[in-house]
Amino acid sequence: MTDLIERTLHRLSQRLPGRVSQPGDEHYAAATAIWANPVGRWPRAVVHCLTSEDVQVAIRAARECQLPLSVRGGGHDWAGRALCNGIVLDLRAMNAVVIGGPENRTARVFGGARAANVAAVTDPLGVAPVTGSVGAVGMAGLTLGGGYGPMIGRFGLALDNLLAAEVVLADGRVVAARGDSEPELFWALRGGGGNFGVVTAMHLRLHDVPSVRSGILIYPFAEAKTILEQCAEIVPSLPDALTVQLGVAGGPDGTPVVLIVPTWCGAPEEGERRVAPFLRLGTLLGGTLEAMPYGQMLTAFDPYLVHGRRTFMETCWLPALDSAGNDILIEAMEAAVSPGCAIFTHEFRGAASRVPAEATAFGLRQDHILIEVLAVVPDPSDQLQAARHLQWAKDTRHAFDTIALPGGYPNLLAVGDPRVARSYGPNAEWLIRAKGRYDPENIFSSAIPLPVARDAARWRTG
Repeated sequence: MTDLIERTLHRLSQRLPGRVSQPGDEHYAAATAIWANPVGRWPRAVVHCLTSEDVQVAIRAARECQLPLSVRGGGHDWAGRALCNGIVLDLRAMNAVVIGGPENRTARVFGGARAANVAAVTDPLGVAPVTGSVGAVGMAGLTLGGGYGPMIGRFGLALDNLLAAEVVLADGRVVAARGDSEPELFWALRGGGGNFGVVTAMHLRLHDVPSVRSGILIYPFAEAKTILEQCAEIVPSLPDALTVQLGVAGGPDGTPVVLIVPTWCGAPEEGERRVAPFLRLGTLLGGTLEAMPYGQMLTAFDPYLVHGRRTFMETCWLPALDSAGNDILIEAMEAAVSPGCAIFTHEFRGAASRVPAEATAFGLRQDHILIEVLAVVPDPSDQLQAARHLQWAKDTRHAFDTIALPGGYPNLLAVGDPRVARSYGPNAEWLIRAKGRYDPENIFSSAIPLPVARDAARWRTG
């Protein structure tokens, strides 16, 4: 098998000269340097793709020598799914963004583009894509898995704004998935992640958002209970165009602080009045709320994102963030093992909740709060530190168990998490059928976790 692999990789290098790298190469090092420092997952080769044809050739090579395959787009997945110990398809150079449609309301976004790449093109036109909260995140991975973000109330999830996708399938075919072409694949891609093929380009809906009003407000952790309770009272009455992300994290000196991130994406002249209540929640330590281009808002969390650290993440869904959830959140931060520990929330309501559950593969279409538990290890080489951070993340998530909804956000779940089947709700069995049709040999096994047949049946029967 080793000889077969070496021969296959040699032929691959001849077929794609200068675009195949292996350990020790400069391009290999750059492609494997992802956000969350991977452990024990180093590829045999990286194929630096420029076209869909390159992707086809790489898939064929991986199948010939039975090597695992993964896709490296934004490289921001905490679980390191961008890398595998086989062949990695590096799409970073495929990051073009082309605007089209009447009044610039659609964008053709290639598979390696990040949210910041898209915003850089759309901001000057006064339009915006639906993204997450961070510009460094890859648009394909975000969109295919779901895509919570600051415009979710007005425009839904990122996947609700996917109009079509160009996909290279396991058998090498390139197909266009949309409502009237490969409809089963189009349905499965919107929530099922990269489990069905390699998305080399997407057509995304853009929205008339010339600016947003947003910023990070910093409050003292000593006032956390009062501040979070006030937010719990305010949020249910907010219009769809105003979302609020909450967080507790280490401040500049390592002391925990409360972060409030309101974002208004409605009429610019209403923004200052709409966000004003969040400036009066307590003793404001810092931060302002300003009108800004959408792309500038995507840089707000950059100071909190450290590249290349060992990272653990846990998640759950709550019906709402009420006093019980607030107490758990505060107690967890009091027990944090380092300033690298943080908890963030993401809203799901408005337009996102008005989409029928069966319309896409995404499994939970009722109002809820996504809890994101983040533990970043200061010293990646310290195994004791890593163990303590992992345990803190798990303990924090389990503290929410009594009030959590079934399942969790698949984009943040680890492989083997027993909640996977419940995460897709009634769509689990349809996803399993789609996987069997488009990737029966499970070539794309490094994507977000999918349910398996026995688990889906168990979920259905209770």
